[in-house]
Amino acid sequence: MNYFPGIVVTLVMLASCQQQLTHPEDQIRPKFWAFQKFEKVDSLNPILVPDRNLEFMCPVSGSSSFWEERNVLNPTALVRRDTIFLIYRAQDNQMTSRLGLATSTDGLNFQKEAAPIFYPENDSMYTFEWPGGVEDPRIVESGEGLYIMTYTSYDGKTARLCLATSPDLRNWTKHGLVLGNGKYRDTWSKSGAIVARIENSRAVATKINGLYWMYFGDTNLFVATSTDLINWQVSEDEESGRMIEVLHPRPGYFDSRLVEPGPFALLKEEGILLIYNASNAANHNDPELPKFAYAAGQALFDQNNPVKLLDRTDDYFIYPDKPYERTGEVNEVCFIEGLVHYKGQWFLYYGTADSKIAVAISDQ
Repeated sequence: MNYFPGIVVTLVMLASCQQQLTHPEDQIRPKFWAFQKFEKVDSLNPILVPDRNLEFMCPVSGSSSFWEERNVLNPTALVRRDTIFLIYRAQDNQMTSRLGLATSTDGLNFQKEAAPIFYPENDSMYTFEWPGGVEDPRIVESGEGLYIMTYTSYDGKTARLCLATSPDLRNWTKHGLVLGNGKYRDTWSKSGAIVARIENSRAVATKINGLYWMYFGDTNLFVATSTDLINWQVSEDEESGRMIEVLHPRPGYFDSRLVEPGPFALLKEEGILLIYNASNAANHNDPELPKFAYAAGQALFDQNNPVKLLDRTDDYFIYPDKPYERTGEVNEVCFIEGLVHYKGQWFLYYGTADSKIAVAISDQ
């Protein structure tokens, strides 16, 4: 990342009076509402890699599957009873995705469970989840302690944003498509980040103006609202009838190709902080990053009006620069999905090159 020295420039506009504009250095100074720095734990990363010996009897195929032999990636994270639970996506050699669970008492060293905790079954979601599987979870809690998980179902052709709940992270109820069975049923949709506050290390979903809010999308970002965290309504423009876009790619920047939510959206004093994943376009991009590289930025939305963008970082704060981030199933990828506040530090968990999982830490 390059930060250019501030150059004090005074622009004089000839009009009825002279008007002095803001100094350019004011536009590139650090965003104090944002996380300033995460340190990658180079001594341990990647902290999770595929285990080719974990075997699972798939209820759909009726055959045994080595369910994470190809890749592990894109984890969500939460704190429960002083333990970090990492729920991660795993792929077998047929590229079917299931969700596994690993736990840690220091945030760095994890113990995997032998079988996936969430996967395609012969149920009402079968047609949406097979053969591609279930992908990219994000989790918050309700005030009553119910776990709310957004995830992507993939039938091999279309990705659809879905939702499931659990009281204990092992027994799950699938609630179907977040965008419902109406006009958006077959719309490509992903990555639901619900607005939540930190309460004793728990990410607790929080109402704003009587509603829960969710950011979603993987090219532009949109919003949906709910009264119960289960049933969601897409926010639409009344005139056009289209989904309201709240964050866009920017030509010339690291996020020139697409933007996609990272972990839950963090409600804080300054506003709603959304860490987002971004991809660099093939042209009209950030020339310091490879084309199509995934890096992460941060955006701030109004805490009383979550569709109102207040500010946005001009640069990425994490990007692929390690061998395990630059080469894998998909090259040049740092994909952020897990964030917890644990023992006075922030732990950020991310997928690397769609192949492994790493962690970075901030004392902020």
